[in-house]
Amino acid sequence: MALNFHQLHIFHTVAEKGSFSNAAQALHMTQPAVTMQVQSLEDYFGTKLFNRSTKKIELSEAGRTLLPFAKRSIDLMKETDVSMSKFTHMLEGRLHLGASMTVGEYILPRLLGPFGKEYPNISVSLKVINTRQILDEILNHQLNFGIVEAEVHHPDVHTEAVMNDELVLIVPREHPLTRFDKVPMEEVLKYAFVLREQGSGTRRVMEEQLEQAGYQAADMTIVMELGSTGAVKSAVEAGLGISILSQSSVKHEAALGVLHVKMIEGVRFSRSFYAIYLNSTILPISAVTFVSFLRERDLGQWL
Repeated sequence: MALNFHQLHIFHTVAEKGSFSNAAQALHMTQPAVTMQVQSLEDYFGTKLFNRSTKKIELSEAGRTLLPFAKRSIDLMKETDVSMSKFTHMLEGRLHLGASMTVGEYILPRLLGPFGKEYPNISVSLKVINTRQILDEILNHQLNFGIVEAEVHHPDVHTEAVMNDELVLIVPREHPLTRFDKVPMEEVLKYAFVLREQGSGTRRVMEEQLEQAGYQAADMTIVMELGSTGAVKSAVEAGLGISILSQSSVKHEAALGVLHVKMIEGVRFSRSFYAIYLNSTILPISAVTFVSFLRERDLGQWL
């Protein structure tokens, strides 16, 4: 019997999750299949890798020795996929991902066309929901990976910046704030706000950047919270309030003159978009290729 990467990945996941059942869930395998692969690995080395009891499992001395090598093999496999993805133009398969609202509605549609031309044999399935929902679906193994608008801090999730963006103040046509080149924050806070809902990446980034500049969300008069960027734009256009949204999401309305884009004096809402997926997941090559495409291309030519 030869040593193989699949067994090392399973062993690493069992060690990371602390049980065969949790590892099976993370790997989308049955518990007996996970147990069998670990036993095969133990047979290969001729030693036990885990000390098992009725309540828990712990790494044996041999298992502790093997663990860093297993991790290095997983990291090397991921690096190999990234390096080889640039050569896989005839790659076939299905790319299934989740994207948070702004990314899914206004950013990715402009990038999937160029990606499709470069990789014509990859079909794309895109699910657009908010950042919190994407994280939940990844943790529950309903999605392989997602592109979100705010950094995710979770011990089981890998987060990697892949694109940059900036939030801007938007106001309706003929609003008093249009007279400013850069609007003082004291003027901004005089007016009612229409914002994205709690749990959205846009809302979270806005609040974090305001706090860094010395302001609080509590300083704002929030008259409405809406579940999509499109709804927020329509409400601002109707004069119900002002808002802070991704510059990429309001280009069309700004070009038509129905909304005005303004910068706030002394506050910069710069952010990244992030690819997120489970630490225990080896992404399919189609997903690795897409993440590499976002990270390495000059996306400004399409946005």
